[in-house]
Amino acid sequence: MIMPNLPAFLAWGLITSLFIAVGWLPNGILGGFGNADDPGSWQGAATQLALADDGTTFQQYVGMVGPMVTYLLPILIANAGGRIVYKERGGVVASIVAVGMITGSTVPMFLGAMIVGPLSAWVLKKVDSIWAGKIKPGFEMLVDMFTAGILGAAMAVGAFFGFAPIITGVSDALGNVVSWMADNHLLPLMAVVVEPAKVLFLNNAIGNGVLVPLGAQEVVEQGKSLLFLVESNPGPGLGILMAYTFFGIGAARSSAPGAAVVQFIGGIHEVYFPFVLMKPTLIIAAILGGATGIATNVVFGSGLRGPAAPGSIIAVYAATPRDSFVGVTLSVVLAFVVTFLVAAVILRASRKRDLAAGGGDLAAAIAQTEANKGKSSTALGAMASTVGAGTATSGGEGPTDGVAGTAAPVRSIVFACDAGMGSSAMGASILRDKLKKAGRGDITVVNKAVANLEDDVDLVITQRELTDRARRHAPSARHVSVDNFLSSPVYDDVVREARAEAESETAERSTS
Repeated sequence: MIMPNLPAFLAWGLITSLFIAVGWLPNGILGGFGNADDPGSWQGAATQLALADDGTTFQQYVGMVGPMVTYLLPILIANAGGRIVYKERGGVVASIVAVGMITGSTVPMFLGAMIVGPLSAWVLKKVDSIWAGKIKPGFEMLVDMFTAGILGAAMAVGAFFGFAPIITGVSDALGNVVSWMADNHLLPLMAVVVEPAKVLFLNNAIGNGVLVPLGAQEVVEQGKSLLFLVESNPGPGLGILMAYTFFGIGAARSSAPGAAVVQFIGGIHEVYFPFVLMKPTLIIAAILGGATGIATNVVFGSGLRGPAAPGSIIAVYAATPRDSFVGVTLSVVLAFVVTFLVAAVILRASRKRDLAAGGGDLAAAIAQTEANKGKSSTALGAMASTVGAGTATSGGEGPTDGVAGTAAPVRSIVFACDAGMGSSAMGASILRDKLKKAGRGDITVVNKAVANLEDDVDLVITQRELTDRARRHAPSARHVSVDNFLSSPVYDDVVREARAEAESETAERSTS
């Protein structure tokens, strides 16, 4: 639900950084703090009644920052959750219910959107199933429209009076926990939970599910939040990778520099997770580094205006307010230094033992990381190829419904993954290039989210865990499962079949 909407989070963070009262380019109309009653004010923008310090009221510009965090982002999250469960109908009803929940609360409803989005779509799906196939021809649209409209309206009212107070209470409770930790100087202890969770791929649940909603609420109240930099600080990951660069051995040492660039500049933190899994004691270094970064932001009162997504140093600085550059920079630098020093001690202490054992198995650690993630990864797959090992299982990978040797010609191929971007886009690009070199550039190769698949494609290529879902969306297509979108022998099978089809067609035309 969060990943497809990260561009909207980034846009909100940039607008906030630029146009609020303490932003880089303060603008009362766009930032939502200007007085529309002042002589010469622009009268074309939306306004709301506000209370001045002296007790008088005035018309204040609404701006873009507030509506985006209050309405746009939660509705997008709910819509994405609804679409995952029940396609377009689920997304529409989820958006309706989200508005009911948003207007029934005084805090940003990210948590609520993650709950009511898929839940309301699931309810609609169950209700539709009651009379599926029982409606007389010609009345389907009427029933579908009224079912979604009535159910959406009813659940929106229920969310207003039911879910909104509950989620508000949960948000307030979480906010109180953070405030209590801040008052007792315990915020650095968050690293004890966050850093191990990252390696186990629970970082999105903690970051997007808890820290981002709380951080957004703090931005509304204070203009910035250090919570955005708890999970996304690139310092600890860079420290571990650089420690391997100088003190590691074997494939881990040779792979670490490239992974450091991907992690620090590209913001893909998962590339350092296998290095921690190879030597779990390194989690101590990550925790100490993360705690140092949090403590630095506490001391300097620094934070970000929006989520740093992905966790690149570029994204971090893009969301940094002008009064936080020193604190944010030091939080990254000190987190790196502490992690690097502790990791270096750990690696040096075990160097002889590691050499005697032949070094750690980086390929196995990458495979374990992908298993923790639950799906293949473009960045991890690329790193695996540099150490001479893919992520295929011991049984290999191959077609589920068959690739080569089938009679039906292939004219369109779709790579499908959860979000429809990232690894599936890379896989589609690889196969597209192979087909062009084989003289079959006429075959269409695209990438999509599994939820957006339609039954108008010849061949669907998915990761193994998504194949069953893909079949439900495209039952007429041939389906192929792979373990790694970046390096699969299936692609060569597809190219051979496509080349054979072209040769067969050419032979038929020559004989006729």
